[in-house]
Amino acid sequence: MDVVGRGAGAAHPGGGPFNTARALARLGVPAAFLGRLSTDAFGRELAVRLAEDGVDLSMASIGPEATTIAFADVDASGVASYRFLLEGTSAPNLTTAMLPERLPAEVRALHVGTLGLLLEPMASTVAELVDREGGGRLVMVDPNVRTALVPSGNRYRDRLEGVIARSTIVKASESDLAWLYPGIGYEEASDAILRHHDVRLVVATLGARGAFGASSEARKLVAAPRVDVVDTIGAGDAFGAGLLAWLHDRNELDPNLRLSSGELEGALRFACLVATITCTRAGAESPLRSEVVP
Repeated sequence: MDVVGRGAGAAHPGGGPFNTARALARLGVPAAFLGRLSTDAFGRELAVRLAEDGVDLSMASIGPEATTIAFADVDASGVASYRFLLEGTSAPNLTTAMLPERLPAEVRALHVGTLGLLLEPMASTVAELVDREGGGRLVMVDPNVRTALVPSGNRYRDRLEGVIARSTIVKASESDLAWLYPGIGYEEASDAILRHHDVRLVVATLGARGAFGASSEARKLVAAPRVDVVDTIGAGDAFGAGLLAWLHDRNELDPNLRLSSGELEGALRFACLVATITCTRAGAESPLRSEVVP
């Protein structure tokens, strides 16, 4: 749950995997949530929200740990900064024993990242899932690096690099790429990922400035629509879901993804639109498919 504002704040359902699964379902894409939910009141609310939007919960794990909490402070421009209540909570407690024996054949894509690649035992579980099930499926990783939570040493960076190496799409914020490749800009960082890994598409989100996409076939920079921002909570997750939804609608969820320059531009514009609509609402409330004009 995202607790927004000073003091007690207002609680909004959130969390990167939750937001992404829900945004996909609201855009009409069949989606399942594979994660750990609490039996407490917040956990039950998260489960209800997912189910109401049509997310499959058959692969979710449920337990007595308290729901993980993110405290979001929103500045005058609507940009959120976060603190987390993590110790002994539900989200990190996804273990390999909770994974299904195998994913159904109809699962065509995996979306992973955010705190899922940072907090143990969930991080090792997600990395194992990608290793085990990623072959033959499109894998999209969103690092969403929370630098304040990154432990000393290189274990997190090595794990993230390992998942990137197995991914079809790397969707990262400008600040994520600056952390991964310090001292160079997002275009050069995107080129470095394409050069060092068998990644088919790198997308850099640039906040109000839009998004940049790079592949071996095309490079595009698109502007974001101008909107009155309430807050940016969940905008990056909505962007990722919008990109996957655009690919799903065109039967392009393929680990051998290839997009023309025009297709890349269309995908980025659609994803930006989904994200900016989310920014006009409090919390991670992504749009329904009927609210998005391609």
